[in-house]
Amino acid sequence: MSYLETTKSIYKDAALTPDIGLCCTTTPIWQFPGLSIPTRMQEMNYGCGSTVHPRDLVNDPKILYVGVGGGMELLQFSYFSRQKNGVVGIDVVDEMLEACQENFKEAEAQNEWFQKEFVSLKKGDALQLPVAENSIDVAAQNCLFNIFKMEELKKALQEMYRVLKPHSRLVMSDPICEQPMNDHLRNDERLRALCLSGSIPLKDYIKMLTDVGFGTIEVRAKRPYRILDPAHYPTDEMIYIESVEVCAIKDPMPEDGPCVFTGKAAIYFGSDAFFDDKKGHVLLQNQPLAVCDKTASALGVLNHKDLFISPSTYHYDGGGCC
Repeated sequence: MSYLETTKSIYKDAALTPDIGLCCTTTPIWQFPGLSIPTRMQEMNYGCGSTVHPRDLVNDPKILYVGVGGGMELLQFSYFSRQKNGVVGIDVVDEMLEACQENFKEAEAQNEWFQKEFVSLKKGDALQLPVAENSIDVAAQNCLFNIFKMEELKKALQEMYRVLKPHSRLVMSDPICEQPMNDHLRNDERLRALCLSGSIPLKDYIKMLTDVGFGTIEVRAKRPYRILDPAHYPTDEMIYIESVEVCAIKDPMPEDGPCVFTGKAAIYFGSDAFFDDKKGHVLLQNQPLAVCDKTASALGVLNHKDLFISPSTYHYDGGGCC
């Protein structure tokens, strides 16, 4: 697996000398009251979205973050879990762990509430996490798993599933691509390490999660990420890459398959006060109800003239029904 060694080398260099824009997007950095993020942390934000969502982080959760970068999201997570070892950061690159630890010193100086002991940094591999099973409330990774080839990706997801408690959450941000890529792109180790040529279609990404056992999937955001064009990359056509933010919940798998929320909604606009499909879904008159894709399909086949099913917005923010 030489591509993983190439990846380690690139991020070793990025730890020693921050590489602004290495694989990050222009997504605004989440700011919270009383939180100051050191400049070096921001320069070492090697993600493609955000995995920090306050609604996931109630009741002082135990948090696991794989691929620490400069520590920015570790700091943001610790904002919601202010306890010793409340956040565990895992990375396979020694230099990245050392840089992250140095950044925490500055974070401690800038934030009265923050203590370095809130975050426990450990050397470890995403394919064999040094974490006990059923011990984590929220696990996260940002722009790491897309680097893995399919066999390693499956193993990394299985490890995340193993360490999560029942009904707990895996929050991820990764590039995706709906277009096929040629072998030159797929086999270019540097492009893969830079989060450019490992992207897979969203439906395949979701299937990898449900195949591991996650019963509920939430697609929370999707945005433009990169263009691979023939003038700069070994491709005959322009390839458009997006980044996606997804939450996979360790719920039991429903008998009729996973509940996947992609931002669809159902609206009843008839003359009655509500519509009841007699299968657990009650829609108030002209009030949108978020529904999973499975329920959207079931409502759609009713061909009810007073029912509107929206297309996927790829922005699901909770609520609704499955």
